[in-house]
Amino acid sequence: MHHAVRLYALSTCSRCRETKKLLEKRRVDYQATDVDLLKFDELKATVKDISKFNPECSFPTAVIGKEVIVGYREKEILRALDSLESPIIRFIKQILQKLVPYR
Repeated sequence: MHHAVRLYALSTCSRCRETKKLLEKRRVDYQATDVDLLKFDELKATVKDISKFNPECSFPTAVIGKEVIVGYREKEILRALDSLESPIIRFIKQILQKLVPYR
C-alpha cells in the first residue's frame, strides 16, 4: 500500500514521538519506521533510502507528498498535510469539525 506520508523516526526520540502524535491527532494515514529497531539488512536499505531525502539522516524525517521535513516543525508539517488534500475535502472537514469537534 502506498502512503502519501512516511515518517522515519527513532523509538527513543521525543521529537519523533511528538511528530507521530501530531499525525495521529490529524488522523493521518501514515507509514512510520523506527529505524533503530530494524535488523541490519533493513537498516542499511532504510538509511540509504533516507539519505536520498536527508543526507544527514537526522530524525524525525517526514516525507509528505513531495515535501521533506526534517525535525519536528509543526507548522511545516501541517502546511504540507493541507497541501495533500483537495479543496472539497478541506471544506468538508471544516464543516464536520464544527459539527463534531475532535476529542
